[in-house]
Amino acid sequence: MSVIKSTSKVERLGQCQQNKTNIEMGENKASKVILVTGGTGLVGKGIEHIINTEEARPDERWVFISSKDADLTNADSTKALFDRVKPTHVIHLAAMVGGLFRNLKYNLDFWRKNVQINDNVLNTSFETGVEKVVSCLSTCIFPDKTTYPIDETMVHNGPPHNSNFGYSYAKRMIDVQNRAYHQQHGCQFTSVIPTNVFGPHDNFNIEDGHVLPGLIQKIYNAKRDNTPFVVWGTGSPRRQFIYSLDLARLFIWVLREYKEIDPIILSVNESDEVSIKEAAESVIEAMDFKGEVLYDKTKADGQFKKTASNDKLRKYLPDFKFTPFKQAIKESCDWFISNYDIARK
Repeated sequence: MSVIKSTSKVERLGQCQQNKTNIEMGENKASKVILVTGGTGLVGKGIEHIINTEEARPDERWVFISSKDADLTNADSTKALFDRVKPTHVIHLAAMVGGLFRNLKYNLDFWRKNVQINDNVLNTSFETGVEKVVSCLSTCIFPDKTTYPIDETMVHNGPPHNSNFGYSYAKRMIDVQNRAYHQQHGCQFTSVIPTNVFGPHDNFNIEDGHVLPGLIQKIYNAKRDNTPFVVWGTGSPRRQFIYSLDLARLFIWVLREYKEIDPIILSVNESDEVSIKEAAESVIEAMDFKGEVLYDKTKADGQFKKTASNDKLRKYLPDFKFTPFKQAIKESCDWFISNYDIARK
């Protein structure tokens, strides 16, 4: 465990804000160093792609790290990483993640590991004077029993769905920590709440991955083996899916421009919500699957809907254009086919 030095509130406030002050006064000529934890996953790869192709800036140096670079469940390993990289900004994506059925089996593990990771990243960011941290939450943190659409004010209004309560509560605690670090020490720590993310570099594992990459892998296997395509559940639950490259563009905007401590939902419009059946049909079309389609109704559906409002996002970015769902599905399927040998599955 790392030892926290005894310092006054004023000294710790200075630690959080020192980089920003130096830049504003012209005393720090070094480039901004943005550390992306979980940088080799779905969202991290999306951010890296957008930075390399659209959004590079000469005053920014981006560092994408994976679990091979540091054990973020360990405070000393986390501190050693920050000492090496010396970030001025952090995008915190690293987490233990999984689909419905993995969450059902390992709620305790999801709670413990994610709380450890989040506390180590935020506390080390505070101790080393990081100017801004943007953490990634999830719409599963919202109460199971609620009114729709859900918005940013409703995060703590009741228990999350029982299927993934460990992960959900761990993610909620990031919002609690962000507010506490800001209230007590003035730190600019904030968070985003994306809806269901998909795209290139996803985890296509059928047992442990999320619904869309799982469907893509299943159809690939069904075409290869000349077997039926089996969708788990009834297909009736509804989701808002966001393409990882669209989310990457929004993440970069949040890092550079968003000033609030309160979280912001990053989502397509409510009218773009689709059922799992509609999502499966889009994958069938993109993969040109002609075989039999079955729905295994013995499998759990999970939460029926999590409809989120993006009104707050639209107030900031009224003209942001999301990639059409079928186009994004087609690009994701094409990436999986072209990169089958290296894709996570």
